[in-house]
Amino acid sequence: MNPLKGLTVVALEQAVAAPFASRQLSDLGARVIKVERPEVGDFARGYDETVRGLASHFVWLNRGKESVCLDLKSPEGQVAAQALAKKADVFIQNLAPGAADRLGLGAGQLREVNPELIHVSISGYGAGGPYETKKAYDLLVQCEAGLVSITGTPEQPSKVGISIADIASGMYAYTGILTALLQRNLSGEGATIEISMLEALAEWMGYPLNYAMYGGAAPARTGARHAAIYPYGPFACGQGLVFLGLQNEREWATFCEKILGDAELAADSRFARNSLRVENADVLRNEIERVLAGNTAEEVAEKLEAAGIANALLRDMHELAEHPQLEARDRWRDYNSPVGRLRGLIPPVTVVGAEPIMGAIPDIGEHTDQVLAELGLAPSSVATKE
Repeated sequence: MNPLKGLTVVALEQAVAAPFASRQLSDLGARVIKVERPEVGDFARGYDETVRGLASHFVWLNRGKESVCLDLKSPEGQVAAQALAKKADVFIQNLAPGAADRLGLGAGQLREVNPELIHVSISGYGAGGPYETKKAYDLLVQCEAGLVSITGTPEQPSKVGISIADIASGMYAYTGILTALLQRNLSGEGATIEISMLEALAEWMGYPLNYAMYGGAAPARTGARHAAIYPYGPFACGQGLVFLGLQNEREWATFCEKILGDAELAADSRFARNSLRVENADVLRNEIERVLAGNTAEEVAEKLEAAGIANALLRDMHELAEHPQLEARDRWRDYNSPVGRLRGLIPPVTVVGAEPIMGAIPDIGEHTDQVLAELGLAPSSVATKE
């Protein structure tokens, strides 16, 4: 049995943060009704056309949902959305600040008629404060949270290559909803949950924040290297790069003996402890890469593995799609979409005895008639723009 079977979620959502949260619920068996704008739908549908004409973000975030188009600028559309929320277990929204309240879909309004409702709002910066109405796109929140300042090379700061602020807030929405469901089982009461992208990402910044607050300076930008551990990161081989990570002095001694072939190097006064290795990283890098130059990255990785040293190869997206571990663990499934069968990874949380639901990607408004008929409403009066 799927863990969330019987749960109804109404998602007035767009882009990444809220859709990421609701898709997790859908994968676990919840019915997710996605409310979209007539004709154009969630604007993430138009980000690109790379998945046989569909947008890669939308495909990733919206499988297994029912798409209902409502014109929320019309009184009829607002009544329909309110009727959906009245029967829902969970209501998720990530509209602009204040928009849900203006539509009669705020937490106080909906929980007054449905006290068991779990109402979730995701915003850029949270209610109140000088940034309440500031536009919040993922890159901008990465900047405000300080992530860009510690990411990249010494010469050039960089954003993270995925929408990490959106994902962080969506993940907290997902776990917050599961927590509220447990609480509701005990108390019978719903919950009002508020999550800001800034605060979600700031939580993930705990290590560099503490490092700077108590150490006097933030960790330096070091590319794929680690600012406080060495050797840790990429090293050039005769062909390709190998990534390795040493966590303690025992591993350092093993690395010197079995990989570098020089057990005495472990006690060298320049490298005898981690802080010294960080201080003398450039000298040590030259010594390591001199030895690795005689082997390919794959050969070095095999030696590291045999010695019990953590390592990885740098894989691109095509190599990830063919990763032997994902294949061996049977993590891929096919699912339906308006453009035919697609291939995707099952959710990372494996619930023994419950097969993940890999539902279809909905077309815009595909389920409008069906869902509104359940409410006793005529679709033409609520789902069409004037």
